[in-house]
Amino acid sequence: MEFGLIVATKIDDWQLIREAEQLGYDRAWVPDSQMIWSDCYATLALAAQGTSRIKLGTGVAVPGTRIAPVTAHSIASINQIAPGRVFLGIGTGHTAMRVMGMDPMPVPLFRNYLRVVRGLLAGEEVEYTLGGVTRPIRFLHREHRFLNLEDPIPIYVAANGPLALRAAGELGDGLISVGTENPDVMMHCLEGVRTGASRAGRALAASYHTTSLTTAVVLRPGERVDSDRVIDEVGSHVAAVFHFYYEIWKQIGNAAVVPPFLAPKWQEYCEHVERMKTSAEKRYLEIHEGHCTFLVPDERRFVTAEAIRATALVGEPDELVERIRAAAKAGLREVALLPPMASARKVLRDFAEQVMPRV
Repeated sequence: MEFGLIVATKIDDWQLIREAEQLGYDRAWVPDSQMIWSDCYATLALAAQGTSRIKLGTGVAVPGTRIAPVTAHSIASINQIAPGRVFLGIGTGHTAMRVMGMDPMPVPLFRNYLRVVRGLLAGEEVEYTLGGVTRPIRFLHREHRFLNLEDPIPIYVAANGPLALRAAGELGDGLISVGTENPDVMMHCLEGVRTGASRAGRALAASYHTTSLTTAVVLRPGERVDSDRVIDEVGSHVAAVFHFYYEIWKQIGNAAVVPPFLAPKWQEYCEHVERMKTSAEKRYLEIHEGHCTFLVPDERRFVTAEAIRATALVGEPDELVERIRAAAKAGLREVALLPPMASARKVLRDFAEQVMPRV
């Protein structure tokens, strides 16, 4: 089992990654969300220069905001600074696109994007289409080492839905997903990944990497799951889950997509959105306020014990160790924590000191 952190990308606080390395974390995932955080590749460059062991990558890169050759060259540039320590996490771009009032990239286009990036990072010449024009492309000047393609850069695909899971099996070297610290969810996701791999004539390698995007709070003896401290340290994550499902529910108009752990507060949350100050046609500018960074005070009431248990690793050390071991048996290889910015150092230290050594 590996342990990672996912940072709220803040370029002048990249040292959080170095501190995580010192605490024993294995990976740092740096998100690519242009409207809410700093640039992920600039932050990765600083972290690459300032660390020596921890693996570094995007968590996750967004195809709708950068063309495929740019994504490939950007991560290969980081690989030149931190050879052999770099990975590319990539997804269809839920938050990065939703905060502009736009949809994530459709999976068929995403599959083609992955094909181009994968080929370029392998040093191949690939067919690339831009503006309706298709041309073969490849990286030039490789002998001058502007990029590092010699040390392999694995591609980890962010996916939860069936089509994206198949793409992760067809074209990815690993999967990053939400909820896979739950063994049942982990096994379900791997089933979809194996389906995609089989359709592409691939067998999943023994090294196929699986990561759960979550967060954690180590409870004190007798502490409630919904104590004020726990809500402070996990609330931004739970709120982001509400934001995510609201966008899906609004798009397809079917309440069946709302998971049971959100159902008790769902109507109240929808009424909260309707009362937002931003006009309906621009409400995407307000819905994602605080996304995985801080908890908006008006949304604190939605962070229930049920939602906390369903979306995060919260418990006393023995319980967390048991849950992580059960997830590992189901196929999980990494737990990656995304705590709120103000509590990040405390959350990461508590988990590193009280849980990681025992797993």
